[in-house]
This record gives sequence, structure tokens and C-alpha cells, in this order.
Amino acid sequence: MAKRVNEYYKEKFGCKVYKLSVDAGFTCPNRDGKIGYGGCIFCSAEGSGEFAEKQGKSISGQLENAKKRVERKIKDGKYIAYFQSFTNTYADIKTLKNLYYEAIKPDYIVGIAIGTRPDCLDDSIIELLAEINKIKPVSIELGFQTSNEKTALYIRRGYDNEVYADAVRRLRDANIEVVTHIIIGLPEEKEEDAVKTTSFAVACGTNGVKFHLLHILENTDIAKDYEAGKFKCLELSEYARILKKCISVLDENTVIHRITGDGAKKNLIAPLWSADKKRVLNFLNKYLAE
Repeated sequence: MAKRVNEYYKEKFGCKVYKLSVDAGFTCPNRDGKIGYGGCIFCSAEGSGEFAEKQGKSISGQLENAKKRVERKIKDGKYIAYFQSFTNTYADIKTLKNLYYEAIKPDYIVGIAIGTRPDCLDDSIIELLAEINKIKPVSIELGFQTSNEKTALYIRRGYDNEVYADAVRRLRDANIEVVTHIIIGLPEEKEEDAVKTTSFAVACGTNGVKFHLLHILENTDIAKDYEAGKFKCLELSEYARILKKCISVLDENTVIHRITGDGAKKNLIAPLWSADKKRVLNFLNKYLAE
């Protein structure tokens, strides 16, 4: 049975661990024209960083702000610095090194998590990550979303499955932990597509997974297709059923970092049931335990 992330962190760090999301001001090659413009079809203007601290402060300043917001909930806990918004390896090595080393400097930071694309991990970046990993643990979060190549074209992912597989191999060879993001409920996909995607990620060697519900946000390109009636979003019961099937193909060493994702309520178009995060998590945890 795969482990949940809280259990995994407690074993690894000896205490409860929370992520502090920061925004380092990156963009994405799928936005600036190197690969394409507009980003992935579901991506918001914030680059999936709606809940991160905003730019304008140093990384250390953002970490302090984020820590102040949550530290009342934490007794004897530690934190991971989470570079969340956009593509956080999309810069020159000097810039990346300065940012990452600033992030790991505080004593309360026990590790660093970096969200990025598999096609933005050249050998020099992996060498830097391996260097930092010897000081504090590094995990790389890869936005993979689906192994269905047809769907990948529709969502404008911008790379094929082998690019993901190669990135995972090189990261694992460097002893760097990999967490893979998977979206359940993408247009035209059936239940087995999400299960196949999960199996593919495990076969490639991912250490962990984050499962996300497809949610539709304002001012995204996918919102236009949704509002045109080209597809429907999943109901909670449908999502739970597919999620359980996906989890069933994980091995005992794979860590489940997330069982759903939620968009900012102010921008959420659908599914509206996802806005009640507490109810959703209670339902999913009960369903998965049955």
C-alpha cells in the first residue's frame, strides 16, 4: 500500500512538515515563445501558483511571510521551501543557484521542492540539484498530467512521453526525488487513461504522485471549450472512483503527496463542488478507506 505524504515526511524528518510556497518570478517556455505561447490549456495566469507568496520580496522574505501565516497551526514542525509557480528551473545556472541556496539557508527549512517541466532539466541543472541535495533534500515536481499523447497535444503540454521518462531516469540516477503531477478528468479521457498514466509514471520510476482534479478556471483556454459544451467535468463520486483505481496501481514505495487539487474559489468555474475542500477531502478519505 502506498504511503501518504504526512506519514512519509514524519519518517524522513521526524516531525510534521509543511510546504511554504514561493514565487521566484519565473515564466515558462510554453509561454514566452520558446515552445509556444499561452501555456498549457488549463494553466491560469498565475502558473498554478495562486496560493504562493507573491513576487516583490526576496525568497527569504517570502518564506518568512508564509511561515508567519501558518506557524500558529504547527507545534514543533518544520518546513519545505516550495518553488511552485510556472517553471522553476527555467533560468541560467547562476540565477538558479542563488535562489535555491537562499531558500535552504533558514534553519527551519528542511528541504526544497521545485516544480518544473521535464524539458527544462539539462545536465548542468541536475548537477546543481545533486549538489544541493547533499545539503538538504531536493524533490523535483514534474507536470506530466497524462501519458495519452493525443490528450497531451490538446492540452499543449509541449513534449512527448519519452522526454518525461528520460528526465525521471536522469533525476533518479542523481539520487533526486521525483514527484509526478497527474490530472484526472481531462477531456475525452476515459477511466483507464488516468490509470495508464499512473502506471506509466510508476514504471518510469517516480517516487511520488500528486493527483489533481481537472478544474476550470476563468480566463484559461480550456474554459472556452468547457463553456462551449465540448466536455463535462467529473462529479465527486466519479472522481473518487477513478482516483481509487489509480492508487491501486501504485507500489508500496510510492508516496501519495495529494489526492486532489483545488483552484482559487474566486476564479473557479467548474466543478463547483471542488470549492468545499474539507467536504471533498472527507469524502475521498472515507471512500478510499472502504
